[in-house]
Amino acid sequence: MKKNFELRETLPYVSKPGRYLGHEYNAQVKDWDNTAMRCALVFPDLYEIGMSHQGLQILYHLVNGQENLLAERCYCPDQDMEELLRSKNIPLASFENNRPLQDFDFIGFTLPYELCYTNILTVLDLAGIPLRAKDRGQDMPIVLGGGSCSLNPEPVADFFDAILLGDGEEAILEIAECILAAKTSNTPRVAVLEQLAEIGGVYIPSFYEPVYNDNGTIAEITVSNPKFPTVTRRVLTDLSQMDHLLYPLVPNSKIVHDRLGVEIARGCTRGCRFCQAGMIYRPVRERTPEQIFDIACQGIEHSGFNELALLSLSTGDYSCLSTTLPQLMNRFASEAISVSMPSMRVGTLTPDLMDQIKRVRKTGFTLAPEAGSERLRRVINKGITEEDLLNTARDAFGLGWKVMKLYFMIGLPTETDEDIEAIVTLAKQTKAIAAQAGGGGRLKINVSIGTFVPKPHTPFQWNGQISMEESQKKIRALKKMLPRKGINMKWHDPEQSFLEGVFSRGDRRLSSLLETAWRHGARLDGWSDYFNLSRWQEAADECGLILDDYLLPRDIDAVLPWQHLQSGIDQDFFVEELKKGLAEHYTPDCRYHSCQKCGLCDFKTLKPIVVDRKQKGPESPATEPHKQQSVPANSQKEDLHFRYMVSYSRLGDICYLGHLEILQVVFRILRRAHIRTNFSKGFNPSPKVSFGPALPVGTRSMAEYFVMDLPAPLSDLDETKDRLNKQMPPGLQVQEIKMHNGSVPQQVLSSYEISLHPELRPDDRPLFEEFMAGNSFLITRTRKRKTKEINIRPLIESLTCREDGVLEIKVISRTSEAGVKPLEAVAAILDRKQDDFLSSEILKTGWQKI
Repeated sequence: MKKNFELRETLPYVSKPGRYLGHEYNAQVKDWDNTAMRCALVFPDLYEIGMSHQGLQILYHLVNGQENLLAERCYCPDQDMEELLRSKNIPLASFENNRPLQDFDFIGFTLPYELCYTNILTVLDLAGIPLRAKDRGQDMPIVLGGGSCSLNPEPVADFFDAILLGDGEEAILEIAECILAAKTSNTPRVAVLEQLAEIGGVYIPSFYEPVYNDNGTIAEITVSNPKFPTVTRRVLTDLSQMDHLLYPLVPNSKIVHDRLGVEIARGCTRGCRFCQAGMIYRPVRERTPEQIFDIACQGIEHSGFNELALLSLSTGDYSCLSTTLPQLMNRFASEAISVSMPSMRVGTLTPDLMDQIKRVRKTGFTLAPEAGSERLRRVINKGITEEDLLNTARDAFGLGWKVMKLYFMIGLPTETDEDIEAIVTLAKQTKAIAAQAGGGGRLKINVSIGTFVPKPHTPFQWNGQISMEESQKKIRALKKMLPRKGINMKWHDPEQSFLEGVFSRGDRRLSSLLETAWRHGARLDGWSDYFNLSRWQEAADECGLILDDYLLPRDIDAVLPWQHLQSGIDQDFFVEELKKGLAEHYTPDCRYHSCQKCGLCDFKTLKPIVVDRKQKGPESPATEPHKQQSVPANSQKEDLHFRYMVSYSRLGDICYLGHLEILQVVFRILRRAHIRTNFSKGFNPSPKVSFGPALPVGTRSMAEYFVMDLPAPLSDLDETKDRLNKQMPPGLQVQEIKMHNGSVPQQVLSSYEISLHPELRPDDRPLFEEFMAGNSFLITRTRKRKTKEINIRPLIESLTCREDGVLEIKVISRTSEAGVKPLEAVAAILDRKQDDFLSSEILKTGWQKI
């Protein structure tokens, strides 16, 4: 089936069709027939989440960087698209070549968080691939998993042929070459798995089997192949070996983290005892400031993003941050490109750093005390004091921030009612500091509450998780104690945290639960709109499982479901850290202090990489105040204005992007083409570009335009046109650029051609003649629960039907007035639902000012 036909038959009927288009800038579409090995990389959640994930993009570019290998992407569809694919018997396909997933040699799933597990089954089933590994034959792709959940993949182990533990940059190419060699020699599937097991970090679930006691606990984990008694996490020894994302994928539709991410360091050794990531991504491996600067410059150059995020588990702990951040700001501030640091630790945000961050726009400000009391923060080894938090808040509000988010967990080990009350006290103190800074009612404190989940491979892995009822009780107490004015409280759903805990601590028996709940309709459980705990409880009853048992405390000597999977950290270290937590003893960061003997590093092939060890941690003062080398774009005097109208066509699949999405696409095109615009003033500067009337989603056009306001004239309009077209995604094409007075027409007459599907009935044409002969035609429209009548007859200047059945219609649109879409008008005239005609083809052929 051809892709264009599929899109017309599916995209008009689903919400947010832009998430299924592909065609992203920097996407790599390789010749399918001329590549020896093909892999599909799948993120098991919606596009806007998956495209925000760096790991999949890194592997995508690494594989495609090999001449004989091909990687394509796929994301889990929303429920409306899933139902449509099933009803039309269309297999789930990849973005780049639109190939069914079944055609690939192997499929690599990211395992990012537990509540996406049902989505894995959705993808496999829509692809026509048996859910369980044991049911797949020789002709089926190898199904591989990897990601942060891979250190306890047991609840989903039965669905995977192989799972990679740890870093994937080196391993993915070894896996691809292994599968390619097996494909070339037609090696039996079982033998392929044995060969994969030889690769460091690769776990073959079918080689292991848990044996259970009568009470449901694990007695032992047996191994069928004695060569592989355990599997140890793969570690990339030096992050600087990889130039990640110099050509990042640039989404056309809106995603959650719509920015360029630069990983400045991997791993964290702060030693927070609740934090799984801090344990399973050790050791710390920093990039050099020079490499960070180079990656940032090339990434922005090749993407057009207006925000750069410095990524790490704790960005503030990067040893060269005090010099790297000013360097980046000096480079990008004049282009209104902001730099954000999503993961900052209390005590690492100095006034100098805050002053840098706000030079373009004030990005989000989140502090994570985790616990309200000093005592409980000592238990979890957080290593920050109340004074640290309040000083940071004082500095932030003093520098102009208006909103601050405080993140806390409830249910931490040894927590008491006094610890809950301490959350309220700390929030009130922060509010008082905000009031002292001025700003009145505009200042807000957002308190976010999450339930603690004891994760595998942490010192707290033996602790229990509080029940849903306990979580709800603590949340109600906090709601009652926190003042309503000036403090806004949000919380993660305890029911979702409950299921997260079950799967985080679970074993292979949960595969039956997962499949049963999925067959009963469980989908997209990470989204509150879709989550339904009762469906899971009913499935548990069918499977004879008591889910609460998974949240109970476990003995130190118990066989854990993940016992055979090694993070590289000694079990004795976890035990010792648990004891130190209960004794409220602090474990310092080995980044700047002595080795804490976690057992991971051998200091020959693997060791921490800290660029500037002379820094004594984030408490050290900055070397010197920054010297601002450039003026932010939004603070320049804009005395010069040169305005140009850019006329362009919008054909093909890109017609399924919405108006706001097209705006973002154009802004990035201009930045990549090095066309500097003037910027708006204020909190969030944006390019001064005006657009024509919004085009209905699904409508193609030969006649779109935007007007750009530039601080300098264009020297060569034809050269600028060529430069823009080189940056355009498929379907957009600049036709003409000309000088303009900057005034966007307030009243426009647009011409359209409509090929209706289904076609007109014999008695339909007189209805158009009757409509044009009248003076009034009322339609009823409901928006935001308000219903009103609109007379659309004055908005239609002409409506005719050609002999070939194509409708020609001219529609008037006025700024700030209710208008009518061409297809909406036609459906109303024919007294039918607009949904009946959603697969119609609509082309805008021209417009004129009236």
